[in-house]
Amino acid sequence: MLPSAATMIGVCTTLIGLVKILEARIGPSHVDEYAALTALLFLASSAASYLSMRWSSETVVSVRLEDVADSCFVLGLLCLCLISLLFAYEAV
Repeated sequence: MLPSAATMIGVCTTLIGLVKILEARIGPSHVDEYAALTALLFLASSAASYLSMRWSSETVVSVRLEDVADSCFVLGLLCLCLISLLFAYEAV
């Protein structure tokens, strides 16, 4: 999950850059702000995943960190999908 979450941070960063370029043509939007918040979810997922690997395996803390990483990653994917849909229909 760690490499995937790091890749998704890059996707969010690319989305922010593209939105900044397009804002000159389409006007201001909040998509870049929402993408930045979604990138923070992926960062939390990456951090929790990394810490769960560094912690002794099969401890309560390690398992809990894995759960946090999974939850943040799935929530980040859902948010990114929602942002994409709203941006496609020019709702944000």
